[in-house]
Amino acid sequence: MHRIQLHDGVEADRFEKWVREVDYATCPELPSVLAFGVQRVVAGPSEPSVGPLQYFEIIEVTSREAFERDMESSPFQRLVEDFGHMARVVEEVTGERIGDGYRA
Repeated sequence: MHRIQLHDGVEADRFEKWVREVDYATCPELPSVLAFGVQRVVAGPSEPSVGPLQYFEIIEVTSREAFERDMESSPFQRLVEDFGHMARVVEEVTGERIGDGYRA
């Protein structure tokens, strides 16, 4: 999971359009990626103010090693370059799912 913050001056609409049209569309070119989604952080009861607009993304992969290989690919490097113009990762958390989890 990555917590993301937009660079000053980058409009949310621009970033979100890129996520929908480029980031998600590139996932099929990365064989290790099983699931990927970006969420906009919104204020809630436990955090009434979230400050500057933030996002988080959750990437589910077949294995860390396979994803590291995909990170060296041209499609992934294009994503990194585009992303770097708009935002930065301010926190990274990795983990392993306990059991199969739940999916509807």
